[in-house]
Amino acid sequence: MRESAAKRSKLLGVGEAATSVATETNRSVEVSPTRPAIERYTGVLYESLNASTLNAAARRRLESWVMIFSGLWGAVSPADQIPDYKLKMGASLGRLGKLSTWWRNHLAAPLGEMARGRVVWDLRPNEHRSAWLIGDTPARVITVNFLEERPGRGLVTVSHWNKLLKGVLTRDLVSSGNPTLDSLTDFHFEGFEWEPDSTVDRDGRVQTDIVRRS
Repeated sequence: MRESAAKRSKLLGVGEAATSVATETNRSVEVSPTRPAIERYTGVLYESLNASTLNAAARRRLESWVMIFSGLWGAVSPADQIPDYKLKMGASLGRLGKLSTWWRNHLAAPLGEMARGRVVWDLRPNEHRSAWLIGDTPARVITVNFLEERPGRGLVTVSHWNKLLKGVLTRDLVSSGNPTLDSLTDFHFEGFEWEPDSTVDRDGRVQTDIVRRS
């Protein structure tokens, strides 16, 4: 945070106008008020998850099942109390290098142990996947592709809807209490539905599609 405004703006991924605010936020991170991570983070995914409206049982599942990846903290649970900050997982910090790569050695053992014997839904964005190489995890791993049928193009990966759909899916999983592949049978949102025939299982590494057909 002692670098020039231009370097801080690039590092933090914010515009010039927001750089000074983000800088002061980071400089006071050790003394700032905290709040649960699920309330601290905002954006389309968290809006569609709408954690504040979950019933008590679903909220308990959310707090015990879900991990949120963070450039500053590595990984946090929704209940972890954290201060405000601005630092993306894709940022590169001097001798530490890219944070997603730096976190890898620190997260492998604790997250691998947490995942052991469980079904893990990997809904992370690409930027966060380098922080934990889930291929090394002793668990059944489900990765969901969100696709949309476009005229003349066939099925294409959803961009605008991607984070929203991940929030809706997370809400469905913690609400139902059934984090298995079969629970996708009940997933219906704005024309998006699960296509079971798309599922590929390679030794417990599962890829499946939720699709909206035209």
